[in-house]
Amino acid sequence: MKKHKSDNIGSKAISEAERSQLKVRILASVENHKRKKKRFKYALAMAASIALLLSTGIYFNSFHNEKDSITDFVKKTHNLQNKNTEKVTLTIGKGQNVGLDEDDPLITYSASGKNVKIGNSKSLNQETVDDDKLVYNTLVVPYGKRSKIQLSDGSIVWINSGSRLVYPAVFKKDRREVYIEGEAIFEVVHNDKQPFVVLSENQQIEVLGTVFNVNNYPDENSAFTVLKSGSVQISYGDSTAENYDKDLKISPGTFAGYNKVTDKMSSKKVEVNRYFSWREGIFIFKNDDLKTIMRRLSRYYDMDIKIENEKLASQTFSGYLDLKDDIEEVIETIKKTADLKYDRTGKQTIIITN
Repeated sequence: MKKHKSDNIGSKAISEAERSQLKVRILASVENHKRKKKRFKYALAMAASIALLLSTGIYFNSFHNEKDSITDFVKKTHNLQNKNTEKVTLTIGKGQNVGLDEDDPLITYSASGKNVKIGNSKSLNQETVDDDKLVYNTLVVPYGKRSKIQLSDGSIVWINSGSRLVYPAVFKKDRREVYIEGEAIFEVVHNDKQPFVVLSENQQIEVLGTVFNVNNYPDENSAFTVLKSGSVQISYGDSTAENYDKDLKISPGTFAGYNKVTDKMSSKKVEVNRYFSWREGIFIFKNDDLKTIMRRLSRYYDMDIKIENEKLASQTFSGYLDLKDDIEEVIETIKKTADLKYDRTGKQTIIITN
């Protein structure tokens, strides 16, 4: 019996052509596997990138919404607050209005923000959160009035005539934000873990603990900040779009100004006391034109003061006025150093001429 070779048992011999075709199929299969693996890795990378972008977008969007929440509230309630009222008015959230009978009332918040003491006779309770959102309060100070408020963190704010302060009943743990329209002096309690931010039109001021004055009236073409102590970082720009593209850090004794028309900012050293004296009922002016002086007196006394002569309106003065005096006594003091006369044509109107 013949023996068979073992490599031929149960199989056929493979020709060179078949061997070549098999090699091509194997290589193609390997390449296809590599491409699938590569596509899988790419898909994973893309998924991770998309997830990262989504999470980042969600983070920035939530941060943006969180940051914008007070400004959104200001816009929504702008027409609800009336500065033409004769009384200082506190609005709780969007609804409850409380008129304050005193001329210079003090408002004090408890640390929780839930209890509010108003002047010497009133007090109220409020919720500090509504649908997981902070409850904002608004203090409107009309012309001829001033007010003082102690916020829930202990910071104190003096609000000048014709101004509006918006603030939460209680602050978030990582950030303290308020909004001012008009003029106010801030004495901020220091907390390096919870920055205090003052927002106003085209301006943001960030502090840790300091004393400064902010002046930003809607009907004026400029805004300014004067720092008495501490340190502040001021950002200017289009606050409606949160596009603060100009930054300025100032030291005590510095005046930082922003021109809303030219979009320019400047700073200079000044004698700070004259910018803080109004809370004591004193008006100190130095080389200020008569138009500016009368505009400030108009707000302080709730009077319509008109200067008929443009040359007289641009004339500059320096001096000291006691705002506890009657408006006519104050103008008489100015009259001693200027060639002017005035007529009181009505209860709330004064005309100034040469």
